[in-house]
Amino acid sequence: MWRAIRAALVAGMAMAGTMSAAETETTYEILDFADLDGWAEDDHAAALKVFAETCGDMNAPDWTSLCAVARETDDARDFFELFFRPVLISDGQDGLFTGYFEPELDGSEVPSQQFRYPIYRMPVEANETRPWLTRREILTSGVMEGRELEIAWVDDPVELFFLQIQGSGRIRLPDGRHLRVGYGGANGQPYNSIGQELVRRGTFDAHQVSAERIKDWVRSNPLEGEELLYHNDSYVFFREVNEVPADRGPLGAMNRSITPMRSIAVDPAFTPLGAPVWIEKDGAEPMRRLMIAQDTGSAIKGAQRADIFFGTGDTAGQRAGEIKDAGRLLVLLPIQRAYALLPESVL
Repeated sequence: MWRAIRAALVAGMAMAGTMSAAETETTYEILDFADLDGWAEDDHAAALKVFAETCGDMNAPDWTSLCAVARETDDARDFFELFFRPVLISDGQDGLFTGYFEPELDGSEVPSQQFRYPIYRMPVEANETRPWLTRREILTSGVMEGRELEIAWVDDPVELFFLQIQGSGRIRLPDGRHLRVGYGGANGQPYNSIGQELVRRGTFDAHQVSAERIKDWVRSNPLEGEELLYHNDSYVFFREVNEVPADRGPLGAMNRSITPMRSIAVDPAFTPLGAPVWIEKDGAEPMRRLMIAQDTGSAIKGAQRADIFFGTGDTAGQRAGEIKDAGRLLVLLPIQRAYALLPESVL
């Protein structure tokens, strides 16, 4: 039956949509699964489970048909090998893998001496006036006070700053419950890297900068540290995310929970959201794994750029912060869609 479905897909399905500008400026190479280092050793069933969670949101006919098959099959590896082809997409830039995570902060739904730093919803005027106030003005002018814009209060302004960089997180409440927050908007001011600012000042060399080192420096130098945080004019507001259980991953760009070590953020100009992606990450801890492209990021730009989701909490954050590795990624595309990317001269 599978081969009949495959034949129908190859013979009868036209590619949905048109090529983007990125597609016309890049090169495409179709490889065999035998060319993928470590392919046979991966847990294809784990990847298929994650793929099935979001493939229903992919509207093109070929993806829709494959999604229906994915939810019925009991042979994950055969499914991927039969219906897909690995495509190496290149835009002339080297492959780069980084990691990200969902922070978990200690907080409370009511303010106290311990929990003094508010997580704010976005005020109406911040959406109407672009750009709105800077970070310093938002936190020092009193413009946010007395308006019931607080979602919760946390105990650490440094962790709150990095929560804004990540864009989502969980708040661990005193009674053991968790409150999840997601990106709710921003003030429209430019993002200024405090890590780059520390390098510019000569505080650190570029290779020394990491999130944990920045946090330690700010806490050890409270006055200078506060001023350093104000260097970033961008300010992120949040919304409470009630639709995701606390024991599941945060929402990705497809508005579905993402899965640690199986979800990645990609540049959707090159990689369709929801597509399987084979990664070959080098570095201190090489990784060969089938992932699913379920998220995006403002810093994730390029055909060979990916951000690996490591999970929630401090341990995940430490692991994610150590990743800045070379390698390559290959997008698994439905067969006809893959071959349609090649120039006629090679068909």
